[in-house]
Amino acid sequence: MNPNEIPVGIVGLGLMGCSIVTCLLIAGHPVIAIAPISADLLHAERRIREHLENSLEKGLITENADHYFKNLIITEDYAALKPCKLVNECTIEDINIKESVYKKVEAVITPDALLSSNTSAIPISQLQKLTLHPQRFLGLHWTEPAHTTRFLEVICGDDTDIKNGEYLYELSYKWGKEPILVRKDIAGFITNRLMYAMYREAISLVENGYATIEDIDRSCRNNAGYFMTMVGVFRWMDLTGVPAYHTVMKNLLPTLNNSTEVPELIDKVVREGGRGVANSHGFYEYEPGEAEVWEETFKEFTYEIRQLALKYPADIVKRRLAEKQRK
Repeated sequence: MNPNEIPVGIVGLGLMGCSIVTCLLIAGHPVIAIAPISADLLHAERRIREHLENSLEKGLITENADHYFKNLIITEDYAALKPCKLVNECTIEDINIKESVYKKVEAVITPDALLSSNTSAIPISQLQKLTLHPQRFLGLHWTEPAHTTRFLEVICGDDTDIKNGEYLYELSYKWGKEPILVRKDIAGFITNRLMYAMYREAISLVENGYATIEDIDRSCRNNAGYFMTMVGVFRWMDLTGVPAYHTVMKNLLPTLNNSTEVPELIDKVVREGGRGVANSHGFYEYEPGEAEVWEETFKEFTYEIRQLALKYPADIVKRRLAEKQRK
C-alpha cells in the first residue's frame, strides 16, 4: 500500500486535527483538511506549518514545509472529500455534531471509503449506527502530538468488518505508528482504561493524604516513565519476575480505589474553571509565562523521546536475536 495513492480526509482542525494532518503529510498522503467551523481556518495552516518546520529542525523530515503543503488542501467544502479512501473525523465530543459531520461526509465519499472517528469518549458501536455503512466505520484514536508519537488505536465497533480494521492497522505502520487493534469495542478502548485506572488511584492517594501531587508525578516519572517507553506492563513483569507481582496482587488489589464517582480533587479544578496549562490553572498553579514554557518544553521533549524510542522498536529483540544467530 502506497500512501501517495491514498487520499485521506481530516474533518476538524483543532490541536489534534492539525497534528494528524501533519502525520499523514509526512507519510506521503494527499490530505484534504476540512474546517467544520470557519475559526479553524484562522490557525490551521499556521499550526501545520509550525509542526512541519519543527519536524525538519528535529530531523523527522528532510524537505521543507512547502514540499508537504503541495499535498494539502484546507477548505470548508465537504465536496473536496470525494476522492478520499479514508476520512477521519476529529471534532469535539458531541454526538450531534459528529452525526452532522457524518451526513456531510457520506454525501460525497464512495460507499467503499472508510470513515473513522478520533473519539476517546463515545463508543464506536454507538457512532457507527449514525452512518449509512457501519461496516466501514472505525475508531482511530490518536494521541497528541500525532506526528511524533508511536501510539494509535484502531477500534472496531460491533458492526465493523474486521478486514477494514486490519487494513488500517497495516496502513498505520506507514504513519510511523506501532498500532493497537481493538477487535471488540469497549468503553475507553484499551489505553484509556489502563490510564484512567492509574489517574483514579493517583487522585485517591492525594485526596487521602498519602502523598502530594508533586510526589505522585515524581513517582510516575521515575518508575513507569523509566521503562514504559521500551516495554509495557506485561513485558515489565516478565523482566522483573512474574511471581512477585502475583504475591503483591493478593494483598494490594483489595486496597486500591474502585470508586465510580468523579473524585473531588479534579471536580474542584473543573468547577473553578481550570483547564491546566491552557489557562494556567489546573492541579498546579502557574506563574505568569510558566504554562507557555511548560508547553514549549514538552514539545521539545516529544521530539527527543521519539528519537530514543525509535532506537528500540517493538521488534528490537527479534532483530538482535537474528543477528546473533547469523554470526
